[in-house]
Amino acid sequence: MPGQALRRESTNHPFIVKNQDICAGSPIIEGTRTRVIDIAIEYEMLGHSPDEIISLHPHLNLPQIHDALSFYYENRDELDQKAERDQEFIARLKKKIPSKLS
Repeated sequence: MPGQALRRESTNHPFIVKNQDICAGSPIIEGTRTRVIDIAIEYEMLGHSPDEIISLHPHLNLPQIHDALSFYYENRDELDQKAERDQEFIARLKKKIPSKLS
């Protein structure tokens, strides 16, 4: 509807948990160590469909994948910033500790 702002509502995510002892508190699919951001990367950047993601992670099911993607889209800015910080950290480590294979 023109002129009306979209209303943002929070959704219950029954399959997503945060635990400081698992993956440094990154949101994961409950009962696994599969991070929400990893599912989002496979979907967004690698172009995998939810069904393809399940074939890559046979321990997951379709409702878990959709819940992870829903959680990601609700928290996209925060999760993208965390992923960017992680990539910067990895780049700094690579400079400090060069590969012995290079």
